[in-house]
Amino acid sequence: MTAKIDRLDERTAPAAPPSRWGFAALVAGNLALSLTALVVRLADDVGPMAVGVWRLALALPVLLLLMRRETGGHMPSARALWIAVGAGIFFALDLAAWHIGILQTKVANATLFGNSASLLLVIWGIMLSRALPRGWPAFAILLAFAGSALLMGQSYEASSAYLVGDLLSLLAGALYTGYVLMMQRVRDEIGPWSALAISSVAGIPILLAAAVMMGEVIVPGNWIPLIALALMSQIVGQGLLIWALPRFSPLVVGLTLLVQPVVAAVAGWLIFGEILSAMEIFGGAMVAASLVLIRLPSRTARPI
Repeated sequence: MTAKIDRLDERTAPAAPPSRWGFAALVAGNLALSLTALVVRLADDVGPMAVGVWRLALALPVLLLLMRRETGGHMPSARALWIAVGAGIFFALDLAAWHIGILQTKVANATLFGNSASLLLVIWGIMLSRALPRGWPAFAILLAFAGSALLMGQSYEASSAYLVGDLLSLLAGALYTGYVLMMQRVRDEIGPWSALAISSVAGIPILLAAAVMMGEVIVPGNWIPLIALALMSQIVGQGLLIWALPRFSPLVVGLTLLVQPVVAAVAGWLIFGEILSAMEIFGGAMVAASLVLIRLPSRTARPI
């Protein structure tokens, strides 16, 4: 049994060895990304698709400079290039579905279904390892999703009027799962800044076409929120996340994504006065505790 588990661990081990700062970078990246929705609220003089365009476009010059420094001016292999382009397409479609979904349903519903990437990544990690987690990792998974249910489920409202928005938000979660998995795969070959630069180039035309088709205002009057979004979300948030991806399994990455709704809820409370109930606070604490527990070693796993 032990030999079988060891073989499973070798087959599913991350491409890069975990460093002392790897988990800190993974959590910090999600902390930065968790404030994205709040900054998007401030960029209210352009449409939601246009916000995505500027998020990528304003970050692109910095990403290209970092890519050149990372690669010395050499282009990646055709295989790596196409995977990164595919990741960019998934990310752009994720943003498009998410932004449209928000307009068609309650914010709480969109948050709940949009974070389905966490659950999907955990399921993928279990399928990849062909072993059910046991011990502390299993308890961390249960604690994380129970906490998320308490945090986001308090405001969820099932209604046929929200069906389209709910489905689009769920689609966004699935697309973001594909984006994360493709970025994790391409990071076996190229650095984080190269992956981000190439994916951003691929995503800009898709979001721009969507903004034009929806008749959105594209050129902003106030550039500050968009510049902040590009720096905070695309360069710092995605930069740290993509750097850390090959160091962890999809299961661990999926659980850390739950940092985003927790921090977003706290920020909404502090900045916009959105009151949190005792159950929601308790749910956020459960998610935080799960991130500590998932780092504890587990000596047993049950094959499936």
